[in-house]
Amino acid sequence: MLLALGVLAALASGVLYSVGVTLQSVEARQAPDEESLRLSLIRRLATRRRWLGGTGCVLAAWAAQATALTLVPITIVQPALAVSVVALLFISVRFFGETARRSEVVAALAIVVGVGGLVVGSPVQSSTHAAPLPLALGMGVLGAVALAPYALRGHHRFGALVPFSAGLAYAWTAFSTKFLADGISTGAWVAAAVWLGATATAGGVGLLSEMTALQSRSPIRVFPVVLVVQIVVPVLLAPLLAGGSWSPDPLPIAGLAVSLAVLAAGTRALSGGRSVGGAIATEEGERAGADAGGSGARV
Repeated sequence: MLLALGVLAALASGVLYSVGVTLQSVEARQAPDEESLRLSLIRRLATRRRWLGGTGCVLAAWAAQATALTLVPITIVQPALAVSVVALLFISVRFFGETARRSEVVAALAIVVGVGGLVVGSPVQSSTHAAPLPLALGMGVLGAVALAPYALRGHHRFGALVPFSAGLAYAWTAFSTKFLADGISTGAWVAAAVWLGATATAGGVGLLSEMTALQSRSPIRVFPVVLVVQIVVPVLLAPLLAGGSWSPDPLPIAGLAVSLAVLAAGTRALSGGRSVGGAIATEEGERAGADAGGSGARV
């Protein structure tokens, strides 16, 4: 019963995230490049109602994710976020008149199969963590890599690195949210408060990096990178940081590896598909048309 509730909460998180990032991306594309990786970008976006609505959906997604992490392992919760691209496919077909191609349906099924395989083979839920020193080192290295693009403004690979920064920051928040949820469930309120502050900080870094990436790159080039990184990194690092342990038998390990590969491939294929791109492209086209019409009226 708890497994089913946890999976449902994780799936709800993925759906809310897909709606939120769709709304946020429309506004981020309008912001000037000189505000990249600067707090002024968030201040500008915070004045836009559509972006605030999207941010509200993202915060609700985080709350659902935290709930899921109290019930099931992080190795289930993070892969379940891949349902967000399936939700984008539904939005595109239902609200924007796109036609789902066979390849996109196959990719959606691959995501379902991949998540199912990880659910079956994942370790049981645990509230134990790595020892303090390995935990501090692991989280410190992960955070440092996420912050690296902030020191590389002007580098010719800057645009390609920023989506990875967002994905790694969100992967960091996945772990910190688990530790926060564990602190609440065990009554360790001081530790929970510390992890809440850390989660808010890392989430802010991820948000700023993601909005910066969306300024200069198509959402379909940003979304798959952010999503796959925040799925794969926690699954791979969970045994080191989150106290989980994989079965030592080769067959379950092979099954988990195949499930993860199928999940990543399906997510990448569906995120880059025509129908999923239609949701965001149509919104951007409507916004551009409205802006052009307004400019013409003022001439």
